[in-house]
Amino acid sequence: MDLLASPFMVRALIAAALVGITAPAIGTYLVQRRQAVMGDGLGHVAMTGVAIGFVLNTSPVWMATLVAVVGAVAMELIRSRGKTSGDVALSMLFYGGLAGGVMIMHMGGGSTTKLLSAMFGSITAVAPEDLTAMAILAAFVLAVTIGLRRQLFAVCQDEEFARVTGLPVRALNLLIAITAAVTVTVAMRIVGLLLVSAMMVIPVATAQRVTRGFATTLGLAVAISLAVALTGTATTYYLDAPSGAMIVLLAIAVFMAMTALSAPLARRRAKAARTAEEVCTRDDVKV
Repeated sequence: MDLLASPFMVRALIAAALVGITAPAIGTYLVQRRQAVMGDGLGHVAMTGVAIGFVLNTSPVWMATLVAVVGAVAMELIRSRGKTSGDVALSMLFYGGLAGGVMIMHMGGGSTTKLLSAMFGSITAVAPEDLTAMAILAAFVLAVTIGLRRQLFAVCQDEEFARVTGLPVRALNLLIAITAAVTVTVAMRIVGLLLVSAMMVIPVATAQRVTRGFATTLGLAVAISLAVALTGTATTYYLDAPSGAMIVLLAIAVFMAMTALSAPLARRRAKAARTAEEVCTRDDVKV
């Protein structure tokens, strides 16, 4: 295959695989706790780190990770306070990060067009050093999301119950936020900072159409995300299209197809549930 003959394309496919695995791995927890938009907000914040990396001529991935982690901690602290003004503070944090990135690039004498690949992804933007950083960060994400899956699930399901059982809820909440921030920077080169949230949410929502258990949802979401990321990246090579947009559109197409296919299954489940309820009612009447 000619696409594998290009070193940059091999790097892009490896990066796409890392994105496909890590995004739904943390996204499943975010969807569970109704924080699906967190990735979008962190993508805005990370833009400042990308701009600092370009201006200082350092790795944009590592600088974006640092800034996104700081932003994630700030987001979690604001969320935990539970005040009405929290939404306003989060909005200022999100859009301040995006505006700050553009302004830093301008003041540093750099072209803001350099930010486009970080915003929407580009298969040619994955340098060897970026791939190394992404692999390290992806390993961290998987270690957290798989190694602490029971604790994280408990916190996402019911914080009060998790606190009663003795789990360090505050620390686990911060860990979820930090892991989400790391995932954003893993996906930056392929999907883009402004579209990464879609890869955290859409594969999970797609998997939920046909699964019920948390573990099966996580596994199917990763499989769907991995397939979409690799297919979208390969298609981008032949069509010369933006990789992030292609991957997200494919993910939406799979969601729509799965929704159409799962409708009959949902009706059968509902019918079975009604039948079981009727049987139980008849048994109670006989008794």
